[in-house]
Amino acid sequence: MTIANLFTINALLITPALLLSPLAAHAQNDGHYPVEVQSCNRVVSFQQAPQAAVSNDVNLTEMMLALGLEQHMVGYTGISGWKTLSPELRAGVAELPELSPKYPSKEVLLGADADFYFAGWNYGMRVGGGVTPDTLEPLGIKVYELSESCVHIMDKPKVSMADLYTDLLNLGRIFNVEHKAQTLVKGYQQSLEQFQQKLAPLSEPVKVFVYDSGEEQPFTAGRFGMPTALIEAAGGVNIVDDVAKSWTQIGWESVIDRNPEVIVIVNYGDVTAQQKIDFLLSNPAFSDIPAIKNQRFVVLEYVAATPGPRNIDAIKTLAEAFRTAL
Repeated sequence: MTIANLFTINALLITPALLLSPLAAHAQNDGHYPVEVQSCNRVVSFQQAPQAAVSNDVNLTEMMLALGLEQHMVGYTGISGWKTLSPELRAGVAELPELSPKYPSKEVLLGADADFYFAGWNYGMRVGGGVTPDTLEPLGIKVYELSESCVHIMDKPKVSMADLYTDLLNLGRIFNVEHKAQTLVKGYQQSLEQFQQKLAPLSEPVKVFVYDSGEEQPFTAGRFGMPTALIEAAGGVNIVDDVAKSWTQIGWESVIDRNPEVIVIVNYGDVTAQQKIDFLLSNPAFSDIPAIKNQRFVVLEYVAATPGPRNIDAIKTLAEAFRTAL
């Protein structure tokens, strides 16, 4: 599914004059507000829908666009610097500027007169960094944090599709588009349930390794990274499910010892998916790994492997690959 299937792009942005009009003010005070949402370990209050929102990263931006929130946005950050900008997304944000190719500074957000920042830990914010909910609050910029990323600052349950659904529903409440968010989430849930009901059963879960990047040490998804939820929904098990991290580095010895049957390649950046596959195939130390011996690779684009609207299609891709590979 392309991003064009997920939402309809509006060509024009709301003008400041309209935002301040009595009609717009009435719409903002229709009894919906104030609202409170849980964001990691904080409760964030909103008296009205943000009118100058910024999203960081391609997957978070797609969540905003899937809900039709581009008229509430003044820009996005953290996409082109990681080379994750697809032609479909470029069309979707044609009217919006990229304010920073990677993580934004406070000055960048202030320069855009932002009043809302949708980001996550290691998705536009770093623990102890200059851009956090605490540093932005005095500037009048409210922050909603990606649920998957909350593990960096608090204990949370193992990653699941509920993380994605929670974020979409919370955005719906924040921007007063609850019905649209509920409809979107219900559609995802029904699509996944119907697909899973038709799947041929597996005798046992397929052992899967997620290869994001890195040659000396692989960067992969652990127990709290979204690929774990995608793999499980497709009938597999992440071989590093016992690693209590979201995205992290491990040693190649662990990969060799755990004998994955399928390797998921996350495609983005300067190193292509094929180059990553070529590296795995060329290293003699990996030759006995079943996935490599049998060349069982599945490529997921970054935007599909991280929390966002393309996760359901990612599960379908993985499920079909698991059943044809074995």
